Amino acid sequence: MLAVLKKSQMKKIIYLIVFSLFFTNTIQSQTKVNLKKLDQYFTKMVKDWEVPSATIGIVKDGKLIFTGSYGVLEVGKNKKPDKNTLYAIASNSKAFTSAMIGMLVQEGKLKWNDKVKKHLPYFAVYDEWVSNHTTIRDLLSHRVGLGTFSGDNIWYKSDLPAKEIIKRIKHVPQAYEFRAGYGYSNLMFITAGEIIETITGKTWGENVQERILKPLGMNRTISSIKDLNSKGNFATPHGIKDNKNFPLPWAKWDNVAATGGLISSVSDISKWMIFNLNNGVHNGKTMLSKSTRNLVWTPHNNHYVDHTTKNDFNRHFNSYGLGWGLSDYQGRMKVGHTGGYDGMITAVTLIPDENLGIVVLTNGHKSPIGAATNYALDKFLGVKNNKDWSADYLKNTNRNMKNDTRISDRIKSRILNTKPTVVSKDFTGNYHSKMYGVITITEKDGKLQLDFSHSPQLSATLTHWNYDVWKINWKFPQAWFSFGTIKIHTNNNLKVTGFDFDVPNDDFFFHELKPKKIK
Repeated sequence: MLAVLKKSQMKKIIYLIVFSLFFTNTIQSQTKVNLKKLDQYFTKMVKDWEVPSATIGIVKDGKLIFTGSYGVLEVGKNKKPDKNTLYAIASNSKAFTSAMIGMLVQEGKLKWNDKVKKHLPYFAVYDEWVSNHTTIRDLLSHRVGLGTFSGDNIWYKSDLPAKEIIKRIKHVPQAYEFRAGYGYSNLMFITAGEIIETITGKTWGENVQERILKPLGMNRTISSIKDLNSKGNFATPHGIKDNKNFPLPWAKWDNVAATGGLISSVSDISKWMIFNLNNGVHNGKTMLSKSTRNLVWTPHNNHYVDHTTKNDFNRHFNSYGLGWGLSDYQGRMKVGHTGGYDGMITAVTLIPDENLGIVVLTNGHKSPIGAATNYALDKFLGVKNNKDWSADYLKNTNRNMKNDTRISDRIKSRILNTKPTVVSKDFTGNYHSKMYGVITITEKDGKLQLDFSHSPQLSATLTHWNYDVWKINWKFPQAWFSFGTIKIHTNNNLKVTGFDFDVPNDDFFFHELKPKKIK
């Protein structure tokens, strides 16, 4: 063919080929991310935030192209993390729950719009009509009407099985009208997990192992802390006290695994991200149908976005699908979730249009997951804002921590040299919380003790604070709260009727318990 072309035509073709190659290489050089600079940024970020450790992974076009491991597995020790180090991914487990529900739908074992009561007849919330009409999709999109984190004291550090936790949900107060608001509810995902177990006859952990972890080759991912030692190479959780990190024991979340029980690594989560970016297909096998993939990534519960003011993300919508958060980031759809566990904060983020995924795992409560994610997104998306997300977020975080005066205000308000009006023998005994169950105050050798019937890790001693208020001294280190008090209540005949909690924090609402004295 070329032999019959004129010399001028040959020159033209060669020119076009050379120009095409040059243009392609130019585009690649403009969009290629300097991974070394990315690593340098993350190194400084982890040091600036003083988080014990972080491991970060980035997948692009079906491959894990970057892993970065920073800090140490435990403060005061030298062992460092790597891409196989295990962290609790907490609420990032919710996407696994919605995926398995989708698989059961594909198998014809349930429908997305099935009423929950069809599978769990004992399921009930604050209202009978709502209880009868709540669907599986409602459970997975935080639109049942419960407040964010409301009722979490039922399951937190509890040894109750999921079924018994669910039976107490009817006592959790209504926060907004059914399907007319957003309240992030761990209790609803625990309920979804129990539906999976009821239908399959296998635990959530067994299902996730068989249906997702094993097929994807996520061989180090586990759903119970009892398997940590056999796997090895795991980070230590850390809390913060007086701006210093301190080690925490691993908390058992086995009974609530459907809402946050997975423990995984950057290497394993990269496989999960690639699988989702490939629309539920792995090694040519469709594990999630097109219908399932589309539905879990469809907005079911929308959040307010101010369209009159510019924002850092060029965001136009923000919502929750089924087990996934959905929004837009610089003109691309963003799919992701975060997770908070006792002493560990994590994030998984996908940009499907770019075949891009980022996972950030940390073992501290003051965590730069947002900064790491957004910085990497900006570099891979070619955003030209030169924004230092780490410095910006750290400044805001430090300011918010400094401005949180809830505990210091209570300490300042204490009135010294007061005496209780109720003697201890009159308020020791058993108390009942409709939401929780039995809470006990006992006295031994002149010391008062507070015990939660199915949460032994919440036991505490009580010391007098002022008047009829007693300070809670937790026996075990706590991740989400520290200072707390109880106030003894009496009726007009000065008989003890109950007590109220005051434990200032953003995650577990002891004030909801309202225990009443059992006669």
